[in-house]
Amino acid sequence: MIKVDTTHAFLREDVGSYQGIVTECHNMLMKGTGKGNDFIGWVEWPNNYDKKEFARIKEVAEKIRNKCDVFVVCGIGGSYLGARAAIEMINGLYSGKKPEIIFLGNTFSSTYISQALKYMKDKEVCVNVISKSGTTTETSLAFRMLKRFMEDKYGKEEAATRIVATTDKEKGTLKEIATKEGYETFVIPDNIGGRYSVITPVGLFPIAVAGIDIDAIMVGLKKAYDDLASDKLEENPAYVYAVSRRILEKQEKNVEMFITYEPQMEMVAEWWKQLFGESEGKEGKGNFPISATFTTDLHSIGQFIQEGKKVIYETSLLVENPTIDFKFPSDEDDVDCMNYLAGKSIDWVNKMAARGTLEAHSLTGHVPNITLTIPDMGPESFGYMCYFFFKACAISCYMLDINPFNQPGVDVYKKHMFRLLGKI
Repeated sequence: MIKVDTTHAFLREDVGSYQGIVTECHNMLMKGTGKGNDFIGWVEWPNNYDKKEFARIKEVAEKIRNKCDVFVVCGIGGSYLGARAAIEMINGLYSGKKPEIIFLGNTFSSTYISQALKYMKDKEVCVNVISKSGTTTETSLAFRMLKRFMEDKYGKEEAATRIVATTDKEKGTLKEIATKEGYETFVIPDNIGGRYSVITPVGLFPIAVAGIDIDAIMVGLKKAYDDLASDKLEENPAYVYAVSRRILEKQEKNVEMFITYEPQMEMVAEWWKQLFGESEGKEGKGNFPISATFTTDLHSIGQFIQEGKKVIYETSLLVENPTIDFKFPSDEDDVDCMNYLAGKSIDWVNKMAARGTLEAHSLTGHVPNITLTIPDMGPESFGYMCYFFFKACAISCYMLDINPFNQPGVDVYKKHMFRLLGKI
């Protein structure tokens, strides 16, 4: 379901020559002998996810959907990025579907938080707070205010029926609060890290509340599990992508720009940046992940990509079939001189823009390009895409001899922040 094209990647080495190290890394991942092997629960998740909890997710989601105008997802990093990526990719940005999804717990901005609370004041509200420990500062700060908001609005008893906690199965601050208050809870698996967690209740519950078919997501996930099971490069496009990234890094292309041509996939790019940035950026290694939405951003950074310092390579995620398409109308006066497009599909115009950009950047600008293509922006494609990037990321990291599943550098800013806040 995902095609990989390296025709314009300018790889100076044969991808197939990496088969030995790929097989070694594949075996480490699948046999659990590699670094970070206590966080590889996602590998077999398509087969062994908790079916009872999955059914309960759908049941509770339906109740919540019928109870609110606004659904607040309170979390940061992997506790919201995957869900938001899925909801916007699948539903689009202006679908009009209810409930409206709002995201809190991902910033300290006083303006953002206060305006969100004011916006919800006269609406029916439900909340999903997501944190493994319950002590993530951004999320804890927002949830304290949300909890008070909900209790002031509905009273403690009713508020408790409108708050769902996704947290550790047995321990942690949020688990204690949820037990004390009587919240419905879902479990964050111990062996799946945040940036890999969209396929667990962390992502699936908010996605289900948004009215998306999570069964189809799991179908796509399982299909990717089956399709990408081989260590053979000629059979596994995720590994071709992983190897291509490493070859380009050796060619001193140290910045990977993830490109989409669909605004509803901007959060997919944000999710992708966390996945690869936190997994790969260690020990002075890895590519720096950035993103852009074309053609929009061609009018801001296109000049640099075309003629600037040659440190970038592009990975474009293209969509074969848009969610909606329509034809460009004819105009009798043609004052804007646009009749040359009359009767043409708008998606066709978008695809020609993508093809023209590829030619400009690769053939004239000599910017390497990897092209990934997915069938559509539906739930099955989303599930497949997640597993594709999970495996590509893990193998990319193992090829660098680093742990794909920890993030020691993230804790550094927290220590300085806590000192300044007076916590330590």
